[in-house]
Amino acid sequence: MESVIFSADSKQSISEILSELSYSRLVVLTDLNTQRHCLPIIQEILPKDTVFISVSPGEIHKNLDTSSMIWNRMTEEALDRKALMINLGGGVIGDMGGFCASIYKRGIRFINCPTTLLSQVDASVGGKLGIDFNGLKNHLGVFNEPETVVIAPEFLKTLPQAELRSGYAEIIKHGLIRDKAYFKKLQAQNWENQDWDRLIRHSVGIKKAVVEADPKENGLRKILNFGHTIGHAFESYFLDTKNHLLHGEAIALGMIAEGFLSFEKVGFSFEEFEEMSRFLLQVYGKVDFSHNELDPILDLCTQDKKNEGSIILFSLLESIGNCTYNIPVTREEIKNAILYYHQLQAATA
Repeated sequence: MESVIFSADSKQSISEILSELSYSRLVVLTDLNTQRHCLPIIQEILPKDTVFISVSPGEIHKNLDTSSMIWNRMTEEALDRKALMINLGGGVIGDMGGFCASIYKRGIRFINCPTTLLSQVDASVGGKLGIDFNGLKNHLGVFNEPETVVIAPEFLKTLPQAELRSGYAEIIKHGLIRDKAYFKKLQAQNWENQDWDRLIRHSVGIKKAVVEADPKENGLRKILNFGHTIGHAFESYFLDTKNHLLHGEAIALGMIAEGFLSFEKVGFSFEEFEEMSRFLLQVYGKVDFSHNELDPILDLCTQDKKNEGSIILFSLLESIGNCTYNIPVTREEIKNAILYYHQLQAATA
């Protein structure tokens, strides 16, 4: 398991890490947003011969074309196997940068410095790396751990509110799958009025414990995917459209729909389901979609990585704070769950 450093001063922490590591050359990967807003925070402590690579921001660019560009730059700079990469950005940069580092010359070491709430509480921990392929989220990837993860809440000051809210969905998920008291505390506060450092530490602790028990997602780690089968399908479907969804917005929808499946399939009480749904709707509102978009969205669910053959497997809630996994669900049941969400939307719009 990678080491995680919670830092009040990212510049100092990264400087100390670089002084302790032996490497031939440093490469820093950013997107255009983190190049502008986050790189200046640490740039002065980086070696003068650092290679800087910046890519277009957003999930739509987390693909083979962008990866090829990154590998081309690394090759042009003649980086060898002892090079070190810093991934300075959100989940897209962490996923893709770690993937590119893991493939280049059969693998170079990398450090993740997540700059969004979403990546700090979720994508930065656990060693799952990858890119999207043919419209399928994280379809190509590897398990590989960074040298270390530097989590610095100071970077959250660079984020718009929509990105903070997106990351908050994973915090809610951690309470739903593993810690009922945590979920209750989240409910009791306005989502914007939070001690982010405390929440990040608690959420990372929940995820880290699950990942340490099941590093390669053979069992327990699958609970971290609650809300993600249906959520990823919506995120992928709307990715290159004017109705583009942020990850947390899609996962909030997914958690409501999969909460309904939990009620139908594993005895999740309707009272707790309504409690969860009200909270998610309060924070995220509702996603609008039409009935004729259902079939392509359902098709995307059949490509989920948790599936076994033609069997669609879900992680579902038995109660708030208690999640089970490998629950087979039919296409018709998924459709009914999405239609239930759609009915909620229509009834309260």
